[in-house]
Amino acid sequence: LTTIGFAVLIALGIRTFVIEPFRIPSESMLPTLLVGDHLFVNKFLYGARVPFTDWRLPALREPRRGDVVVFEVARRGGGIFPADKHADLPRDRFVKRVIGVPGDTIEITDRMVKVNGEPLDRRESSTGYVDPLDRSLRAQVELLDGRPHALLTDPGAPSRDHPPVRVEPGRYFMMGDNRDHSNDSRSWGTVRFEEFKGPAFILYWSWDWNGSWGELLQPRTWWSLFGEKMRWERIGDAIK
Repeated sequence: LTTIGFAVLIALGIRTFVIEPFRIPSESMLPTLLVGDHLFVNKFLYGARVPFTDWRLPALREPRRGDVVVFEVARRGGGIFPADKHADLPRDRFVKRVIGVPGDTIEITDRMVKVNGEPLDRRESSTGYVDPLDRSLRAQVELLDGRPHALLTDPGAPSRDHPPVRVEPGRYFMMGDNRDHSNDSRSWGTVRFEEFKGPAFILYWSWDWNGSWGELLQPRTWWSLFGEKMRWERIGDAIK
């Protein structure tokens, strides 16, 4: 019993201060992250939060533009709100990319993102992209502080322009890579640093499956799950 209890304490400590798993439930980060991707969050890079407090351990570095971060938001029905401004509401976890850090001015015009007045450099991708709903999306590569990442835009969707907004101290402007199909800071505002869990850094599992746990116990589903549904080639990929 002592050994089991000690092992449980170690596991809880790792989850609290080192790494935490997270599953991708939506298409907002396509093509970087797919529905059914399972990833690890690096909790010590920004300084892990001490449970039941707003205190954090010393950080190795601050969040940077381009980081893919898991964080908490508040929810009421279909509404999303900054968690610190609606402390009475239930919380959920989102994953998005940091576009603006404290002090930045962010503006979006005709799908072009400007950071401090400078449009982000974009390059056309050589291949198109068809999402799970059979929408033909435009694939591009965007440079954010010299760091490339893939993104998608939907020519058939209205452009989601955003007037210039200055990111307040201690807050971050977050956007999904599936730009026209992401619920992010353009809709509900910036995220306080204290709500950050940490950056996503590696995929440890990936499958194209959204069934129940009960189905996993049925042998007839195993061939489909571990054959057709598994994305073996993604396992171990770093998240960029």
